[in-house]
Amino acid sequence: MKKLFFSKITIMLAVVLLISSCTQKKGPTKVLIETTAGNITVILFDDTPKHKANFIKLVNEHYYDGLLFHRVIQNFMMQAGDPDSKNAAPAKVLGEGDPGYTIDAEILPNHFHRKGALAAARNSDDVNPEKKSSGSQFYIVQGKKFTSQELDNLIVKINNSRKTALFTNILKGKLDSLGDNYSQEAFQKILDQVKDSVENVLMPKNTFSLTPEQREEYIKEGGVPHLDGNYTVFGQVTDGFDIIDKICGLETDMNDRPKKDVVILSMKIL
Repeated sequence: MKKLFFSKITIMLAVVLLISSCTQKKGPTKVLIETTAGNITVILFDDTPKHKANFIKLVNEHYYDGLLFHRVIQNFMMQAGDPDSKNAAPAKVLGEGDPGYTIDAEILPNHFHRKGALAAARNSDDVNPEKKSSGSQFYIVQGKKFTSQELDNLIVKINNSRKTALFTNILKGKLDSLGDNYSQEAFQKILDQVKDSVENVLMPKNTFSLTPEQREEYIKEGGVPHLDGNYTVFGQVTDGFDIIDKICGLETDMNDRPKKDVVILSMKIL
């Protein structure tokens, strides 16, 4: 009887330990990117679940193995994920390949383009107004360090650009609707309406700004702030910043492809 009682206790203890281990909070998902230039480790964000799940899927399928960092710009970023880059001839122009699908944007204000940011590439706004991400192409930010004054100037420049774009697009649509009813008086009325709408309604909703945390990061560590709010950032480099600098410092051709190929040897979930 003692043996049976001991057996029940052992089983109960095992079940408790199993339940406890299953309910423990999982650690962050990390991915090791092994390249011919060195290794980079990235962490994937939980609050961009579509991008996280897709990246894990592609890693597990070995989709990225053998692909190139086909676009590299110093003080900006390095881009990979084009399936056409595998065994690509030296002169081949790359950057248009994908797995045949896009991912809904998951652009969040708490994830910005600091150095080491992992983000999804995408087509431009004129053909992709919803800012959907490429199914496979991604980039890792190198960027540069900014002074406080440079950030202030950049904010003014971005907001002026946004205001001009809004004004131009809305005005064009309004003028097209006039048709044969065009007159100087009608034009001035539309001009005043569009100006009021842009300045008092649209721009307050679309004004670009930086939080104190972002400013500090861009000043101390660097990044690419003008991309914020336009691309989905879904991860962050935790190790291998020197490899980012090494790759971004390579000599490139007129299409920003490194003259010496940087190959992704493998990716694995840690």
